[in-house]
Amino acid sequence: MHPEGGLMNCREYCGACCTAPSISSPIPGMPDGKPAGVRCVQLDDQERCRIFGLPERPAVCASFQANEQMCGSSRDHALQWLSWLEVETRPS
Repeated sequence: MHPEGGLMNCREYCGACCTAPSISSPIPGMPDGKPAGVRCVQLDDQERCRIFGLPERPAVCASFQANEQMCGSSRDHALQWLSWLEVETRPS
């Protein structure tokens, strides 16, 4: 776990935050963004972002911070939590 209360380092081979949520802004290789549940084309074979830290990375992606509530103890937990959040925050 990361020393700042609740924050943690990303789990290796996860990529849940790059799969579960929809992203409405353009992503290199996905000019219209991506729908919820679709794996981002910028994930490599190790589920790591190829554009991490680059200006082309959408602001929403940079806003994700790994934390205990979202990530839980497994990739499946993170996918379920982020999918729930996607539904709960969808505009009417």
